Amino acid sequence: MNRAAAQTLPAMASSQRSRPAFRETLPSMTSPSPSPLMTALVGACRLVDAVTARLGKAISWLILLAILVSAVNAVVRKLFDVSSNSWLELQWVLFAAVFLLCSPWTLREDEHIRIDIVNAMLTKRARDGIDLFGHIAFLLPFSFVMMITSWPFALASYAIEEQSMNAGGLPQWPAKLLIPLGFTVLFVQGLSELVKRAAIMAGHLEETAQRAGGHQAAAEAEAERLLAAERERATPPDTLPSR
Repeated sequence: MNRAAAQTLPAMASSQRSRPAFRETLPSMTSPSPSPLMTALVGACRLVDAVTARLGKAISWLILLAILVSAVNAVVRKLFDVSSNSWLELQWVLFAAVFLLCSPWTLREDEHIRIDIVNAMLTKRARDGIDLFGHIAFLLPFSFVMMITSWPFALASYAIEEQSMNAGGLPQWPAKLLIPLGFTVLFVQGLSELVKRAAIMAGHLEETAQRAGGHQAAAEAEAERLLAAERERATPPDTLPSR
């Protein structure tokens, strides 16, 4: 194998290991012709994905608000020796809102960090099967249990207008309400991902191009770079023709 061929292998491997990226809209149906039920389910996935993306983009602005609250609280405390538990608890609530309500959007964009060198060595169908099993066996059951157990928890806190145990703190029920809201949206998005993955494996949904950014893309690019360097070292140098 010459040096040029060794350099083309990482690009070929990357294209074979590309993952679907579901953008604002899902790709069109492909052959074989899907059933009316599958068509309706994929249409529902389009709606779920759009709502999840809009919610995640809107909630992500709370990160900026949390930074401003933290900065102002620190400056006021240092300059005027004045602080309040409500400012501290507001930072926690904002972080909880971002973490819980942006997780479904992260799942939709497939941006959860994957640290698995074995997964990249498997075939496309094997990786799809692992994702399908993970959604059915772990994501959906856990989200469902959290959803049904946290709603009574949050509603009970709202009914008694639960307040912070710290002096001057915020009401507790808004923060507790974020838990069932977040896991409800995550459960619905998990169902959407399950339907899309099943449709891809059945050949009813097209794959789309791999995203150019994100943790996964950066990790795969670094892996391909190391693979190319290793192959270059293992490939003997081209011999010069004798005169």
